[in-house]
Amino acid sequence: MKKFKSSRESRVAITELMLPSHSNFGGKVHGGHILNLMDQIAFACASKHSQSYCVTASVNRVDFLNPIDVGELVTLKASINYTGKTSMVVGVRVESENVTTGEVKHCNSSYFTMVSKGKDGKNKRVPGLILKTKQDIRRFARSKERKQSAFHRDSKYESTNFKVNEFLEFLEGENVKMDLD
Repeated sequence: MKKFKSSRESRVAITELMLPSHSNFGGKVHGGHILNLMDQIAFACASKHSQSYCVTASVNRVDFLNPIDVGELVTLKASINYTGKTSMVVGVRVESENVTTGEVKHCNSSYFTMVSKGKDGKNKRVPGLILKTKQDIRRFARSKERKQSAFHRDSKYESTNFKVNEFLEFLEGENVKMDLD
């Protein structure tokens, strides 16, 4: 296995026609179906980079920007944005295309943290990432910062560290009623 790979070596794209069976009660494609496709392409990209079985550790921020209609083509593109020792951040972009008008809409971008697993089920080291462009450096730095922010945020709100009095003012003006015991 290579020690380092470029993101181009593991890029993956799929296109799928959205069928009535993919729709929700509102007549648009169900978000859960899109999430399933996103997870599949993130797995494919991470497995291709690491040459191993991968599992989803987390999904960072899923914003549905535009609805997808039945009959549209949905294209998902995935690439490795960041590599740690055993984990990778896979950037996933979702676009829909109206086949009759040719209009393309950006529907979603999200970031999946995938962990490489060995045959023994333990975390397995992944190849590092070769950064070739400014865009590669931007994506890597953004993913690293996102990872650090999540760690800080999670530790800040742990029950053993949380100090209620520091957050009472923060909650003013929110749609809550405090009835503390």
